[in-house]
Amino acid sequence: MNEEAADTARLVEMEIPDIAATEALAQRLAPLLRPRDIVALSGDLGAGKTAFARALIHTLGEPDMEVPSPTFTLVQTYDVSSFEIWHFDLYRLESPQDAFELDIEEAFAAGVSLIEWPEKLGSHMPRTRLEIQISFADTPSARHIKITGSGDWVTRLKPLQNV
Repeated sequence: MNEEAADTARLVEMEIPDIAATEALAQRLAPLLRPRDIVALSGDLGAGKTAFARALIHTLGEPDMEVPSPTFTLVQTYDVSSFEIWHFDLYRLESPQDAFELDIEEAFAAGVSLIEWPEKLGSHMPRTRLEIQISFADTPSARHIKITGSGDWVTRLKPLQNV
């Protein structure tokens, strides 16, 4: 086992029936977030990454706040609770270095970073993070979700392990 795998653990894996269950999972995760957390949201186009991020932001902010997809702006920020959430969509990034123009280092240093298409960061993606992979399941509305984490996420996510 390599060093990175040694401090990373599969924490939660589940099939969920629909988008409402995806949103409910995001609502349960939201209170566990702390400044400097990085949440990597990966999965196929249309699998529910933005819906997950939107539900999480609504939970920490105001339920009726506008939370547009950052598909074209690449980043949106939200002041919630005691920190700022940076929601990145890196799908259109041409190179990992382009993320620095989005002030991603500032997000990593102080806020909570929700990153769709984290693989676009390449080696710039911080090692300590929570990874949420959302993929299509057997029925059109169902999804398969796998959550893995490193660092203190292994203990922080215990409440979600009984979902």
